[in-house]
Amino acid sequence: MIKRILNLFTASLLTLAMIFVTTSCGDSSPADQVLTSTSTPTQLQSILPIASPTKLATPMPPATPTPLAASPLEVALPTPAPVYTYTVINTYPHDRTAWTQGLLFDKGVLYEGTGSGQGQFKSVVRKVDLETGTVLQELILADEYYGEGIVIFGDKLYQITWLNQTGFIYDKNSFELLQTFTYPTEGWGLTHDGTHLIMSDGSARITYRDPETLAVVRTVDVYDSNGPVLQLNELEYIQGEIYANIWTTERIARISPETGAVTGWIDLTGLLPATDRQGNEWLNGIAYLADEDRLFVTGKLWPKLFEIKLVRLP
Repeated sequence: MIKRILNLFTASLLTLAMIFVTTSCGDSSPADQVLTSTSTPTQLQSILPIASPTKLATPMPPATPTPLAASPLEVALPTPAPVYTYTVINTYPHDRTAWTQGLLFDKGVLYEGTGSGQGQFKSVVRKVDLETGTVLQELILADEYYGEGIVIFGDKLYQITWLNQTGFIYDKNSFELLQTFTYPTEGWGLTHDGTHLIMSDGSARITYRDPETLAVVRTVDVYDSNGPVLQLNELEYIQGEIYANIWTTERIARISPETGAVTGWIDLTGLLPATDRQGNEWLNGIAYLADEDRLFVTGKLWPKLFEIKLVRLP
């Protein structure tokens, strides 16, 4: 009896072995393979291998954005700039009715551009004798134009206007009108650095323009230790710096043309005596005789034009 049971058991093992061999050789149908594989966990892993965690793609680090160029107002503000006062060297007569907007020397000749003030005066471009204040030559603008800054570049005299968004180019000797141009901002001050025209518009921004095409080359925002410096008015380029009157103040800012940082403040408080004031005289007008290193300043409706020397305060 026991021998018969062992024979049946042995036959069963042989049958199972034959099934196993047949399955491994791929003779069964796909359905049989699935059923057979599901009964054997080790074969399930061989058919559907589980991905090893170590083989997962490593996540890419977030991209670092390229930093934008920092605005002067986004960088650390500089320490307070040095302050200069003045010594008066000479005093010259100045037209009491001149609402001065631009002042410069060219080959020793003094040029002045004026505005209409409160509508009481004419906007003009003129040549003036420094010693006597006598007007040597003058061009009067049409009433619709409010004259502002002037500059001479080569043989041309450029003049901008306040709200008209219109500029004029004249022959500097004859004052013959050669060309007009336009710009999208207000017009306040004008100077040049030997390569570009430099223009202010009453904000903290200075704009560099090509003197031939008048296209904008670049802009610079002016700032000091307190932030933006607004109401930049009449301009003069002096020994690698831009000097700018600040409208309604008695101060002139010395500005780095590259960065816009104020490198110094010139305090001209008290320059025009109280006895010469009538209530609406504002400091405005800077001219420099480069060959003689002489600095001149005046103001709107000032009866005097001053030659000064700067004195740095301790």
